[in-house]
Amino acid sequence: MPQLGETVLIIDDEQNIRELLEYNLEKEGYSVIPAASGEEGLDLARRNHPALIILDLMLPGIDGIDVCRRLKKDPRTADIPIIMASAKGEDADIVVGLEIGADDYITKPFSPRVLGARIRAVLRRKDQKGLPRENESSFSIHGISVDTKRHQVHCGGDNVNLSVTEFSILEFLARNAGWVFSRNQIIGAVKGDSYPVTERAVDVQILGLRKKLGDYGRYIETIRGVGYRMREESIPSS
Repeated sequence: MPQLGETVLIIDDEQNIRELLEYNLEKEGYSVIPAASGEEGLDLARRNHPALIILDLMLPGIDGIDVCRRLKKDPRTADIPIIMASAKGEDADIVVGLEIGADDYITKPFSPRVLGARIRAVLRRKDQKGLPRENESSFSIHGISVDTKRHQVHCGGDNVNLSVTEFSILEFLARNAGWVFSRNQIIGAVKGDSYPVTERAVDVQILGLRKKLGDYGRYIETIRGVGYRMREESIPSS
C-alpha cells in the first residue's frame, strides 16, 4: 500500500483519462493532483513535489518530452520519478524520454492494475536507492544467481559461461529488474558513454545471453522500439 502522504501528479490533456486515473489511484490510497497541460504540470510539480509523475507525451504547448527534460534539469524536481504514457507509434519519443531521465513508460490504452503495479515498482526502486544492494557481490533473481567477485552465473544450479560483456549486461539488468533501458543506456552502463559500440551490437549480445541462459533467458524482455529490461515478476509455470 502507498505510504501516508504519497502524491501522484497526472499530466494529461484528456479530462476523461485524468478522471479515470484519479479515481483508480485514490482507491489505492494515493493523493492525486491533476494537470491539463505541460505548463500547469511543471508549476504543480515544483510547488507540491509529488512522489511520482504520470506524464502524457502528447500535450498541447510544452510537450511531454520537454516537460520531462525541464523536470530533470530542475534541482527542485530532478529526483521525482516519471512514468511516461504514450499511444502506440511513438516509440522514438519514448526512447528520448528514457534517455533524458524518465523511469518507465506505459502504452495507451493501459489497465489501472498494470499502471498501479508500475507505480509501486518505480516507488520501490526510489526507496531502495543508496541501499547496499548495489554493492552486493552476489545476488539471485528468478533462479539466476550472480557472483560478481567470482564472475560466475548459475541458473537452477547449473554453471553458465558468459563473456565479460554478457555478464555485465546481465548484472546491470538484474540489479535494476523492472526498469526499461534503451540500447544506448545499456552501452553506457556496461562500457561507458564514449565507447564505440553500435545499438545492433547490443541486440547480438542480448541474443547470445538469452541463448546461454536457456529457459531463464525469457526473463530478459524486449520492449519494442525502446530496449530491454529484466522482468521483475516471476513467470508462472506452464
